[in-house]
Amino acid sequence: MSVCQTCGACCASLRVDFHPAELAGGAYAWADGVPLAMTLPVTAKIVRMRGTDAAPPRCVALEGEIGGAVRCTIYDARPSPCREFDVEHAACARARRQCGLPPLLA
Repeated sequence: MSVCQTCGACCASLRVDFHPAELAGGAYAWADGVPLAMTLPVTAKIVRMRGTDAAPPRCVALEGEIGGAVRCTIYDARPSPCREFDVEHAACARARRQCGLPPLLA
């Protein structure tokens, strides 16, 4: 099990915006694409994962307990910001800190 499958801090800390072409049926979608029902329109060229701008944030696609066991319910179709995120990003350390989790060991 990867550290990401026991963490989920990024999904409960960060806003996730992406181009509508990554939605289901879109020209740049992976797998089946992000389900439209899991997003909110921001502009004509930006959609946002529901829940990521809530207070506190939590992506609608996230299942499980932060810091315990989590999973993305649309992992194969997740949008580009999620695909590009990495445990080596400084944002990962900030998200973990924000969720009360210890830093990852280098």
